[in-house]
Amino acid sequence: MSKSSIFVDFSLLKNNSHFRAVFVARMMSVFALGILTVAVPVQIHELTGSTLQVGFAMALDSVGMFVGLMCGGVLADRFDRRKLILTARFLCGVGFLALALNSFVAEPSLLALYIVSAWDGFFGAMGITALMASIPTLVGRENLAAAGALSMLTVRFGAVMSPAVGGLIIVSADVSWNYLLAGVGTVATLLPLVRLPSLKPGDHPPGHPLQALLEGFQFLCRHKIVGAVIVVGTAQTVLSAIRVLFPALAEEGYGGGAFEVGLMFSAVPLGAMLGAFTSGWVGGWRRPGALMLGAMTASALAVASLGVVSHIWLALVALALVGYLGSITSLLQFMLVQSHTPDRLLGRVNSLWSAQDVVGDGVGAVGLGALARAVTPVLGVFSFGVAVAMAGAAMTLGFGSLRKMQSGEPPEETEPMSGFVAENEEPA
Repeated sequence: MSKSSIFVDFSLLKNNSHFRAVFVARMMSVFALGILTVAVPVQIHELTGSTLQVGFAMALDSVGMFVGLMCGGVLADRFDRRKLILTARFLCGVGFLALALNSFVAEPSLLALYIVSAWDGFFGAMGITALMASIPTLVGRENLAAAGALSMLTVRFGAVMSPAVGGLIIVSADVSWNYLLAGVGTVATLLPLVRLPSLKPGDHPPGHPLQALLEGFQFLCRHKIVGAVIVVGTAQTVLSAIRVLFPALAEEGYGGGAFEVGLMFSAVPLGAMLGAFTSGWVGGWRRPGALMLGAMTASALAVASLGVVSHIWLALVALALVGYLGSITSLLQFMLVQSHTPDRLLGRVNSLWSAQDVVGDGVGAVGLGALARAVTPVLGVFSFGVAVAMAGAAMTLGFGSLRKMQSGEPPEETEPMSGFVAENEEPA
């Protein structure tokens, strides 16, 4: 395949059997989780008629995920990552099968739904942390761009298709079958993953788990590249909160209703999937840090444009652009974090990076919701996008090491980062 091709390179699937096993398992897992994601809120709403109860279950999943990320990061840097991946996937599948059993009884337990929501969040996060920390070993750091794009393409495709499949199953059968298929599909992911080699991390200093987690935080604060990448990624994650304004924007900004809201929700993942599929050029970009900063800032401007346009189709184009640029930013974040983090810290750094997504999205949703209530949804989304774009411009000026770094530069483990401008760094 030509290096100048814009399309994602699929040759890694052909040439690397270990990554092929991960890809197949990830595809199966994404569809299983998508089918499950529809079932849980539907069943809780049927049992209680309360949106608050649905929100509580989602909150428990997020709490379990956050704790699982913190624990999983420490464990992934201490124990065989292959065993952690297999154990986590098996326990997730057991939880889903327990939900299937619960749904088949005459009076399903609401408590069981709450418990498994936290259970799934915890073990799902633990497994994905160990898996992400294993990718550089399985594919080689020179293939991170292709591995990241293929993984992202899988997730985006599943995010578009699996909820629709889950809804069809509920309509034609019952939520019990969603849980059963999700459980069987998740346990079945062990079949390709069991072929992975032993994935023991590099040497790590002994110490208390909290001390080990603190070491990961310290690495992010010291390393000018990885620390800056996490900050930029957080800004991109905050932008994803615009979905909370879709109903209000559709009604007040574009004169639409439920149909238009559905189109808005579909536009972002569609753009992201297009970005993943046409990301073959990203790995060869000479200044990946500058590209990441530019893509994040441009994504913020695309969000701001939602407060300027007055037609739904222009808004959909802007949202698809947000998804496209967001996928480029996420791919670059994956590449830079994985390539500049030493193996002994990959578990903890990946867990902190993933936790940033959970926290950033929640903070952005609350902040944007409050802003839109204080003014109007249209003015709120415009002000929000402009504010993040200004932050992106400040990061571009301040994070000189990230902006100036060139592709192929050898990673350094302990570069200090102090604020926007690091010590002894040339002024922008």
